[in-house]
Order: sequence, then structure tokens, then C-alpha cells
Amino acid sequence: MTLGTICFSHANGFPAGTYRVLFEVWRRAGWRVIALPRIGHDMAFPVTMNWPHLRQELAQFIEQQAPGQKMHLVGHSLGGFLSLMLAARRPELAGQVVMLDSPIVSGWRSHSVTMARSLGLFKRFSPGRISARRRYQWPDHDAAYQHYAAKAAFARWDERVLRDYIASGTEPDPTGASPQAVRLAFQREVETHIYDTLPTRLGALLRRHPPQALVHFIAGTKSAELRQAGMGATRALVHERLNWIDGTHLFPMEKPDETAAAVLRCLGPARP
Repeated sequence: MTLGTICFSHANGFPAGTYRVLFEVWRRAGWRVIALPRIGHDMAFPVTMNWPHLRQELAQFIEQQAPGQKMHLVGHSLGGFLSLMLAARRPELAGQVVMLDSPIVSGWRSHSVTMARSLGLFKRFSPGRISARRRYQWPDHDAAYQHYAAKAAFARWDERVLRDYIASGTEPDPTGASPQAVRLAFQREVETHIYDTLPTRLGALLRRHPPQALVHFIAGTKSAELRQAGMGATRALVHERLNWIDGTHLFPMEKPDETAAAVLRCLGPARP
């Protein structure tokens, strides 16, 4: 007998296997955990403006895993947005929602993104400008690990998480020079397109379809993404259900045990 089901949705570019440490904490606590391995890679659910098909991909996954049942939706960044969008449009699927550093872009910030897109300027400051040039091939797993371990942002990660990212975030590279060659499993073209199609209508969606589920938000104290997006719309949605963890936008990778425990506190003993 489990407490219920947590459906986790990953951040852009980081397959679900990256979060194995969190999943194990939740399972030990008595929860069933499911997660889409790689969002945006199914041709039946293409990446388009405002991500409607990605939301549908998540909905279909949930319906296949537990027909007719609600489950708690937990998501990091991209995954938090999709979880909230699904809870708003398909309330029969959502118990509670926990968003991990997925600040709602609304008001003048949303208008600014829309205008930048119309003028062809958005890609100049979108994270997609980096992901489009991201290195994606290595001679073997160890070379991939060393590549990321040497980067300042990844050096802050829990080592278990970084190794899980290399294990789940790479796949055999058929174009490589040796049988050990690997490449990114999350295609950088997909990652870039997800960044470039960031939803700008989320505020309007929530006004038309206020979520029936309780929505919680866990934020990183050093999150640059949070500062850029602002917290006004998010605070208005979650009220007192706002918690902080010391870390950047990638705090689930930096402090996985603390993050997992914070999610459990949000969900509490209630069943979906």
C-alpha cells in the first residue's frame, strides 16, 4: 500500500534519470514515482509555441500509467510549468502540484517576451543561444563526466546526481570513432526549441482556469531565473505555500536530499 503517486516532470535538457536520488527518497517514504524519461522527443507531441503538445504528452502519460486516478504533479523548471498547465486544464488528473523553481512569467515581462519574439530579438537572450552550441559528443562516458565536472555550474552538483546525469543523459553515438563513444540523449535542437517557445500566456490561462489543486512552490535562493521572471504572479498563486532552498535554479541537482524532503513536506500525509 503506497501513500499515492508522484508524477515527476524534469527540467529542459535533463532527462528524468538525473533525479534518481530524489525518486529513491520518495519511494522509501512510501510513494510510487513515475516520470516521462525525455519530454519533447515524441514526434506525436511536437514542441510548439506555449507547449500545448508537451502538456498533452504529460496528460497521456498519466492516463496510461493510472487510468481514472489523480496523482501529485511535481516538476522542475520546464516540468513545473507543464505540471501547472496540466492541473489548470485537466483538474481531474491532479492532486497537488509542487513547482521547483518554475516562476510564472506574466504581466509586463510576458509582454516583453512577446514583443521580443515579434521583433526577432528573443533568441539573443534566450537560454537557447547556449544550448544550440552545446557540446554533444564524447569519446566515452568518463570523458563526458570530466567535461561537466570541470564546469563551475556542475561542480556544485551532488556527485551522485552528476553521475546519474551522465548515465541517463547520454546514449551510444553511432557516429563516434569507437564503440565507447557517447552523445547527449536529450537532443540540443529540442532543448533549444523548448527554450525559444516559452509560454507567455500562462497568466491568462490561470485566470481562465484557476487550478483546483493546491499549488506549492520551492525556490532557489540564488536562482537567476527567478530574479529574471519575478515572483509577483507566483506569490499570488501559491500564497503561503512558498519555500526556499539555498541554491541556484538547479538546486534539485545541488541538494537532492534536501529537495526531496521539502517536496514530501509540501505533500504531507494526504493521499491524492
